[in-house]
Amino acid sequence: MEEISKKVGDQIKKYRKEQKMTLQTLADKIHKSRATMCKYENGEIAIDVNTLYEISCALHVPASELMNAPLPENVQPDPGIIAGRMGQSPFFKSKRLYFYFYDGRYNHLKDGIINIGERDPETGDYSCTLSICIMSPDGRSSEIYYTGTVIYSDMLIRFSFINSCNKLEEALLYIFNPLEQRDQTLGLLCSISTADLVPCSFKCLLSLTPQEATEEFRKQLLFTDAEMKRMKKLNRLLVTNI
Repeated sequence: MEEISKKVGDQIKKYRKEQKMTLQTLADKIHKSRATMCKYENGEIAIDVNTLYEISCALHVPASELMNAPLPENVQPDPGIIAGRMGQSPFFKSKRLYFYFYDGRYNHLKDGIINIGERDPETGDYSCTLSICIMSPDGRSSEIYYTGTVIYSDMLIRFSFINSCNKLEEALLYIFNPLEQRDQTLGLLCSISTADLVPCSFKCLLSLTPQEATEEFRKQLLFTDAEMKRMKKLNRLLVTNI
């Protein structure tokens, strides 16, 4: 238990320092003394679930990120349990997902549809297709069609697509696999720009149901101030799980 407490404390300290937050400031946010907060970070005392949640809220980091402790070497995950967890996810059960991202070049929200096919008995992967509606600056619309595979895990879902008209373009889409019952999740699409053939990444949102293109919805597709700050600090493009 002491080893786990130390790893959790290290995670708290890492995220606190990333945000340039003092120990006293974090202690004040969760209504604890500075001495207690120091013991949490040093792993000297265990953190109860309620306090861990308060810390995650204060740091704007999911509690799962603070509990990023691997299983001991002598403990192996049960494949049956993992499969059961995935089976509870609405995104694992769905055969159609609605895909959205915001293209800042044209100040335009773009959408698409992912259709998921049958599972390959040999590889265990599922087949899938992605179609994206593209609107050019002069108002002409077209559709880009991709084919590929999808792999599920209890934390993430990975889609790998190939552009049916341009084999050079392979798009990798990683999305969070929420176990709770919600109909939206965020992800990151990594590909190349079809206009100028340069590598690019987009923050995207996938939904179980079609979404209306409101201003509030558009804001969900933009990188947040906290995400931009983490990018600048870590020099990595990251998306925060909601």
